[in-house]
Amino acid sequence: MKNIISILMLFVFITNCNSQSSGNLTEMEASNASLANFDATQTSQWRGVNRDGKYKDSGLLKKWNDAGPELAWKYLGLGDGHAAVAVTNNFVYAAGTDAQTQDGFIIAFDHSGNIIWKKIYAKEWLDSYEGVRSAPLIDGDKLFILSAKGILVAMDSKTGNKLWSVDLIQDFGARNTKWGMTENLVADGNKLFCTVGGEDANIVAFDKNTGKVIWKSTGKGEISAYNSPLIIEYGGQKVLITMTQTFIIGLDVESGKILWDFSHPNKYSVHANTPLFKDGMLYCVSGYGKGGVMLKLATDAKSVTEVWRNDSLDNKMGGVVLHNGIIYGSGDFNKKWYALDWNTGKQLFASKMLKIGNIIFADGMLYCYDEAGVVALVEPLADKYNLISSFKVPYGEKQHWAHSVIHNKRLYIRHGTALMVYDIAKK
Repeated sequence: MKNIISILMLFVFITNCNSQSSGNLTEMEASNASLANFDATQTSQWRGVNRDGKYKDSGLLKKWNDAGPELAWKYLGLGDGHAAVAVTNNFVYAAGTDAQTQDGFIIAFDHSGNIIWKKIYAKEWLDSYEGVRSAPLIDGDKLFILSAKGILVAMDSKTGNKLWSVDLIQDFGARNTKWGMTENLVADGNKLFCTVGGEDANIVAFDKNTGKVIWKSTGKGEISAYNSPLIIEYGGQKVLITMTQTFIIGLDVESGKILWDFSHPNKYSVHANTPLFKDGMLYCVSGYGKGGVMLKLATDAKSVTEVWRNDSLDNKMGGVVLHNGIIYGSGDFNKKWYALDWNTGKQLFASKMLKIGNIIFADGMLYCYDEAGVVALVEPLADKYNLISSFKVPYGEKQHWAHSVIHNKRLYIRHGTALMVYDIAKK
């Protein structure tokens, strides 16, 4: 009798094990396959490869259905935040915040929406406009992110394991800002750059492998200004360009030496847009009525001169796009969508087609995401914005501030707690 019972118990145990394995098989296989095929050379950074809002995808839809393009997948558990996603051929990385614990976390999805890993990186911001602000930077086998509380973190982009972290406030005398430190980080070679905002350590180049300081610059000694920097090469000089409380600053990438600075204050010391650069010309634009200024770099990139100013296009944090010699973007205090001539700053036209918002570009079209939650496909013409299609974001909550991303013919829209991934490939 005991033998029969033992055999029956063994049968039940084996059946249960097989049942559990079968139930988890798809998820496990997806995770294992993603990790096995991981390409450690992949990179993804803020607003595309050149940080200018232009994505290189082609063969995209030129018109959407009334409800928008097909929704490939969605995820509704990101927690609070306004950070854009980072997308590589391996994973989709999204940062969120747990409102109960204040933990900031990264989720890595495969391209079917399966969670590969989820890891906490640091405490995040819940004081005002809650949640993570800064997008992850993917640089090969590493992921970097800055917490709004001033914790700079490096993680393994394949597994999510933490590699190193630095407390900018405690270790470098950083002073936090009114709405939390925000910077979509940039790297070059073995250097990871961060506008720390300390009086002594104002801008710092860290060794991206160890977190050790390579150089630190006093800059202008100002607090940081929510800016996401740009690295350019011009006149044989590699320059890191960022904006602090009242200045646009150019620094030598190798040494941290200040090459030039240019005064550009505004009401709340917010300069959240990455500068645009083309052929020796640098455009920097800020909100709260300040507007933009065009600077011309000297042939050795060691000084700048003002070319023009325009205060109608006073974009605060939605970015602008340069296409065919025209700057496209929305205002802030000036609540229209504007188009400026790149060379002269002359306003070519303005439109109230949408509420103000953020803007990116791919395959000849603008993708505008406004603060009312409308996503629009817009043809950028020389004399007008031609709005082709639009739809209302169906999921998520709170502010529509996260910048959109395009990768491999998919459009990524983040609305607070929700991530929506749309198929925009031409059929």
